Amino acid sequence: MRMAPRIFTVADRPELEERLGEVGDPWPEFIHHDEVVNRHWPRLYDEFRDFQLVLYEEDGDTLLGKGCTIPVKWDGRPETLSDGVLNALEAGGDGNVLCALVAVVDPAYQGHGLSGTIIQGMGQIAAAHGLDCLIAPVRPTWKERYPLAPIERYMRWTRADGLPFDPWIRVHHRLGAELLGVARRALDIRGSVAEWEEWTGMAFPESGDYVVPGALVPVQIDRERDEGRYVEPNVWMRHAV
Repeated sequence: MRMAPRIFTVADRPELEERLGEVGDPWPEFIHHDEVVNRHWPRLYDEFRDFQLVLYEEDGDTLLGKGCTIPVKWDGRPETLSDGVLNALEAGGDGNVLCALVAVVDPAYQGHGLSGTIIQGMGQIAAAHGLDCLIAPVRPTWKERYPLAPIERYMRWTRADGLPFDPWIRVHHRLGAELLGVARRALDIRGSVAEWEEWTGMAFPESGDYVVPGALVPVQIDRERDEGRYVEPNVWMRHAV
C-alpha cells in the first residue's frame, strides 16, 4: 500500500529544493515575465525557506507539486488588502498573516485533489508559526475562458448547486475559505510588441486590446509606444488556521 503524499518545507527537506524543476509548468509563457516577481522570487528560498512547500510522495520518490508563501502584515479588513502578489513580494517578510503566492500541481497528477492538499499545508504552516490566518490571491482557473467578464461579477458566479462556478475558487471554498474581494494587480507584465508576439504566438497588427490564450483579461497593445501590458486581477480569499 502506497503512502499518501506529504507536505514538507524546503527547510525540512533541503535536498528536494534542487528538484523543484521536476514539477511541470502549467502556465502560459507570458506569466514568467513579470519583472517584480522575477526580482523578488529568489528571496523566498534565500530568506523564507520555512514557508516554501513541496508535495512529495516518498514511495515513488516523486515531486507532485509545490507552493510558495510569505508572511505579510494585514489588519483583517478587506478594504485594506493589497493589490496582490506583487505587493506581497515587495512588502512581505514580517507579518501576522501568511500570504499564498502560488500552488502548483504537476499537470500529470492533476485531478486528484492534490491542490487542496497544498493549500491545507499552507494553513498548517501558518498555524505552526502562530500566524492569524492564511490569505490567498486566487487565480481563477476558468477566468481565461471569460476574459471580457468583469472579475467582480465572475468571482461570484455559482453553479446550479450553489457552489462557486470557478474550479479553483471552489477548491478554496470547500476548504472553508471566505471570499473577500478583488486583488486588482496581482501581476503587471510589460514587454515590447515583439516580445508579446513571441510569448503568445500571435500577431498584433494594430494598437488595441487583445484576447490572448491563458490571459484572464485582455492584453493592451500600444504599437506607438512599442509596449504590451497585461494587468492580471485575482480574487482574495481567507482561510482560518
